[in-house]
Amino acid sequence: MAAWDADRAVTELYGSQYRPLVRLATLLVRDQATAEEVVQDAFVAMHGAFRRLRDPDKALSYLRQSVVNRARSVLRHRAVVEKYAPKGLPDVQSAETGAIIELERAAVIKALHTLPTRQREALVLRYYADLSEAQIADAMGISRGAVKSHTARGMAALRNVLEQQS
Repeated sequence: MAAWDADRAVTELYGSQYRPLVRLATLLVRDQATAEEVVQDAFVAMHGAFRRLRDPDKALSYLRQSVVNRARSVLRHRAVVEKYAPKGLPDVQSAETGAIIELERAAVIKALHTLPTRQREALVLRYYADLSEAQIADAMGISRGAVKSHTARGMAALRNVLEQQS
């Protein structure tokens, strides 16, 4: 007889409260399909625990609390999954962009080879090796003023060569 009472109670509550409970769960978990699963699981759990309910008239309260607790569990699980999910791949440039960059790089290198040796050395040490003027002066065995002069002249000549190519 108790099983029939549980069946009847679940059937009646399901017919009258399923939609409101799904709305409640949807507000909590922000996902309709998951909300429906939460509510269905709550009904199954209530059916199994119906005999243990002290007051069968409070079955709806039991269901609401069960939906809230299950929604919290879903949210906790999501948080853990998001925390430990592998990070997405970094943005990768398109093949076209990579090809253009490679062509530009090749043009700059080709233009560098047209410069006098000292200007080319000063530019490579400054912009490719990222050395300071003092470090370039030491590496080339010249003064800092000469480094500035070679760098400025080299940049002007490089600009002229690249403008003529395009």
